[in-house]
Amino acid sequence: MSLMGFLDRVADVSAFDKAIEPARSAVQKGLKPAVKDLLHGTWLGHPLHPVLVQVPVGSWVSAGILDAVPRLRPAATVLIGTGVAAAVPAALSGAADWSEQGTGVRRLGALHAVLNTAALGLYVGSLVARGKGRDGLGRLLSYGGLGLAGGSAAIGGHMSYAQSSGASHAATAVRALSTDWIDLGPLDDLPEGRPTMRSGKGGSMAVPLAVVRRGGRVDVFVAACSHLSGPLDEGVVETVRGSDCLVCPWHGSAFDLDDGQPRRGPAANPQEKLEVRMEAGRVMARVPSRHR
Repeated sequence: MSLMGFLDRVADVSAFDKAIEPARSAVQKGLKPAVKDLLHGTWLGHPLHPVLVQVPVGSWVSAGILDAVPRLRPAATVLIGTGVAAAVPAALSGAADWSEQGTGVRRLGALHAVLNTAALGLYVGSLVARGKGRDGLGRLLSYGGLGLAGGSAAIGGHMSYAQSSGASHAATAVRALSTDWIDLGPLDDLPEGRPTMRSGKGGSMAVPLAVVRRGGRVDVFVAACSHLSGPLDEGVVETVRGSDCLVCPWHGSAFDLDDGQPRRGPAANPQEKLEVRMEAGRVMARVPSRHR
């Protein structure tokens, strides 16, 4: 069985949920909304966790190389300490994202967290051993930590690429649309100030769109929320942090109607917005140039 097949089997094990749900609840209750948005990367327009993990991963890999050269080992100790310190904010951002993911991702994410915690423990043990002059044990523990961190990274990659954790689901949907102008019907048929569903021509099926009219202005988005494909056409329009936003009904992510940028998480990626023009009182939309 391939690694991917094995990890998919793990993601199907419902027995993990009894332990996962209390931890998930604790994360959601323990982090204030503003802190969660900070950790999600909502302000960045990109998930923060993959940015933060570069520091511990890079530090620990570099330390492993330096530990192989006797005269460079003091520098390896510094790098291990740097990685240990940087692992804390990386873990917090990962926990915030994990708590808002789907069932299969949460199951693999729990395994990812357990391995990372074990790796962190080995690296802390390595620092203690080195501080006591037991350099051989320190190196052994750090290489063990590197092995566990590497295995955990493989799980994180599977979550990101095979399970689309952190990826923009809206970007996938917009690529299915035709690049031609789409006739969404008369402006007068659209309700004022609330989203309604229209559809755009795709390769083999219609792609749902969320359309919001504000007077003579119309904003058109891919209806699949960038976070987990929630139906934005079933959402609401609210003022969030001073901006008129389209709010997802599933997890409460809020996207600025003007540009699709997230104003409230858990979404970190912007929502795909279409170009709009009027022709004889009819609303026409097409995908932005970056997708044509």
